Amino acid sequence: MKQVRILFVCHGNICRSTMAEYVMKHLVERAGLTSQFVIDSAATSREEIGNPPHRGTRRMLEANGIACGDHRARQIRRSEAADWDLIVGMDSANIRNIRTAMGTAAQGKVYKLMEFVGCADDVADPWYTGDFETTFDDVMAGCTGLLAFCRKGL
Repeated sequence: MKQVRILFVCHGNICRSTMAEYVMKHLVERAGLTSQFVIDSAATSREEIGNPPHRGTRRMLEANGIACGDHRARQIRRSEAADWDLIVGMDSANIRNIRTAMGTAAQGKVYKLMEFVGCADDVADPWYTGDFETTFDDVMAGCTGLLAFCRKGL
């Protein structure tokens, strides 16, 4: 399998995309495939730039035995579209914003995470609900499906 480069994206890069980044890294490590992946996350907005993951994200990752590194929120850049094989948004608004920010350079690379479990749903946004458990369940299902997709060899 060739190395797969995945960028997870949400609005602020402190809740969902960060959770997906660390869940995916955890799944890849458990599968013994760490050297086959490059995984990162970013925001479509500038609102949280430089901030660490939300405490609810950290709490859910820790409760599930998943390490959360020293991540700081950052914004996607048009210039990095070519750097990624898959650019994975958490909801429909993220997908629109990714396409606007990255233009045609990202064509054919942009997916919504829940597509990897066969549905068009958005990943639940805990920013508004405070329900990090539902978000974690969505992210775990989506990342598990994404890993299976990648193992088939893009």
